[in-house]
Amino acid sequence: MSRPASLLPLAIALAFSSAAIAREPVAWVNPFIGTLADFGQLSPAAVAPYGMVQLGPDTDPANHAGYDFAARQLTGFSHTRAVGVGCSGAGGDVRVALGYAGTGSAWLMDKDQERATAGYYSVRYGNGITAAMTATRGAGVIRFVLPRDGRITLTIAFDHGYSRRHGAQWQSAPDGELRASFSAGTVCDVGTYHLNSATLVSRNGGAAHPQWTGPSGEARTMLDIRKGDVIEVRTGLSSVDPAAAAGVRAAELGRRSFSIIAAATRADWNRQLSRLTIQGTREQQVIFATALFRVMQTPVAIADPDGRFRGSDGSVAQLPAGEQYYTSWALWDNYRTQMPLLALLDPARAGAIARSLVRLYQTGKQRWGTPTEPFLTVRTEHAGIVLLDFRRRGIVDFDAKAALAGMVAESATLARKTPDEQIEAAYDDWAVAELASDLGERDLAARFRAKALSYRTMWKSIFATLGPDADVVHARGLYQGTLAQYRWAPVFDLKWMADTLGQRFRPELEQFFARNLFNMTNEPDIQVPYMLAWAGDAAAARRIVAQYLQQPVPHRYTNAGVRPQPWIGRSFTAGPQGFADGMDDDAGAMSAWYIWSTLGLYPLTLGRPELVATTPFVAKATLRVPGRAPLIVRPGDHGGVRLEGGAQPSPIRILSRPAG
Repeated sequence: MSRPASLLPLAIALAFSSAAIAREPVAWVNPFIGTLADFGQLSPAAVAPYGMVQLGPDTDPANHAGYDFAARQLTGFSHTRAVGVGCSGAGGDVRVALGYAGTGSAWLMDKDQERATAGYYSVRYGNGITAAMTATRGAGVIRFVLPRDGRITLTIAFDHGYSRRHGAQWQSAPDGELRASFSAGTVCDVGTYHLNSATLVSRNGGAAHPQWTGPSGEARTMLDIRKGDVIEVRTGLSSVDPAAAAGVRAAELGRRSFSIIAAATRADWNRQLSRLTIQGTREQQVIFATALFRVMQTPVAIADPDGRFRGSDGSVAQLPAGEQYYTSWALWDNYRTQMPLLALLDPARAGAIARSLVRLYQTGKQRWGTPTEPFLTVRTEHAGIVLLDFRRRGIVDFDAKAALAGMVAESATLARKTPDEQIEAAYDDWAVAELASDLGERDLAARFRAKALSYRTMWKSIFATLGPDADVVHARGLYQGTLAQYRWAPVFDLKWMADTLGQRFRPELEQFFARNLFNMTNEPDIQVPYMLAWAGDAAAARRIVAQYLQQPVPHRYTNAGVRPQPWIGRSFTAGPQGFADGMDDDAGAMSAWYIWSTLGLYPLTLGRPELVATTPFVAKATLRVPGRAPLIVRPGDHGGVRLEGGAQPSPIRILSRPAG
């Protein structure tokens, strides 16, 4: 879909071909959603489903993904970035910059000639240079078209990025191939990732034979060109070594033309996006398809075509044919919404993700990043809850006993000082108890159930009756959020919480929203609207969800504190703003919340496979999982959700009464 020329009204921004829309799900996708300033922290980069390569523009100024829709200065095109995460993001690797000699290192972008769709990005810049790019899982192509005769400078930087750089070195071959190894900080610079690349440059379809010079972190060459010349830069990435990166480039790009590669990636996106489609308004279609596009970008598949990859312990491993290894985790954010959505949409891939998490446990899993990560990543907390949830949703093709062993060992390392840490550790321990019970480990289950429920004493003393610090961000050492928000976090123990509060439960839930204590811009309390549905009032839940799906609302919070004045606006839009101010997409967490809410369903308690239901906000949604009959989701005749068709037992189990 073409980028709107400016921040125009929605009717103009969505003016594209109705015929194309009817043919392909990908035609709804607008990668510019969430790319403005601090609204989403996203990029219009070209990317394949679950791909390592996110090949897109770097601008000045920029958000955490290297780009700001409002920026006009272009500094280059880099091959990696995280998907809407915090701190300063991570990635920005292998930045390619091409310009006419003497024109500097930043160029004015022609925003009227900027385009993006799923798997493709292009822009005109620097008085007429056109750059178009596309990507496969592990490789990318940039196609430059030069508007006039002259000499150009081509620079490829390996010491550039959005997190701290730790080292880079490159070497060139006689044919001009450029191979490099480099390392940088993971998100928030907690760990270090190590990556390799291999790049070939061609001119008009033939070898360009560039002569590279420069320091260890940056390679430069100059080429004399003619008007209309086409320069292509083709790069492969690998966690293994530079030679493996060259193998990725050869296997995934080969000699195929740019247009064929772009068409293949587009077709792959169409296959993936076809798994879940809706009938709704034009705006709903755009936001929904783009949200699904973001959900399907993480975690990242890093195993090379030959099955090799490095794990988080730095060692090279070999997978059997047809298997894939996933990393680039942001589980603290997206375990709540995105992971159960992947389990519903793509059970086979969810199985590979589960096996990757088990392997992570077996090779030294850390809460954040290790010093030897194979790719940029964020956090891995609550992996055990994901594994329990997958298994109970029918994804059983992973070693559950090995998972349990890893979860038990991890429990001893969990932080338990602050109120939020105690609740989150209790949820992890509850998952251990539940999985142990499922596997027949009764004594272990009993021990961990008691350990999990020991948080209750703390909860009653701090949360049963909130004090004057209830609406203070970071009160009593909270990592994020307020005590009023974390009060509702023990979703694994809802019946006890409701019983403890007694007749206060429903009124105080309602007051939570009436006093605007809810924070849609961060994850700790995004489940709370659905607690009303759990308690039996689906209509009230739907009214609140509708506000955040469709209407401008006052947003009071940032991660740092309560705003002096609320920011008033919509939480989800179809324009470059995309999200509420300060709201990161957080590796698909918020996009998945939008999708679940549009369907009128929500995974309230991960680890229990039932979904709570309100009423869909669209006339029809269709779930298509290969090998299964399509499942239709519609509004019920008198509210609620009606399911039609699909496999039996249905992959969607709706909670009909409060869980015990």
